[in-house]
Amino acid sequence: MEIINLIVLIHIVVGFVLVYFAAKAFKKTKYIPMLYLTFGFLLITIGDTIIGDLNIFDESSMEITEELIEISGFVLVIIAVIKS
Repeated sequence: MEIINLIVLIHIVVGFVLVYFAAKAFKKTKYIPMLYLTFGFLLITIGDTIIGDLNIFDESSMEITEELIEISGFVLVIIAVIKS
């Protein structure tokens, strides 16, 4: 069980490092698609790791919440790619 917690922690850290670098790139360039990309990565990270892996909600609402947040993140990433 401890190895799974370590993997989840690494997953969270790597996800937020990706969000940090995307935000830093937006701050430097002010390129709007990079802002969409940053928020998309943030939502994917939150949906997948925070809600999905840490089980902070009850089972019935957790799955729906996780999927909706991840889908929203992917939509923002798609918008970023289309606008770039």
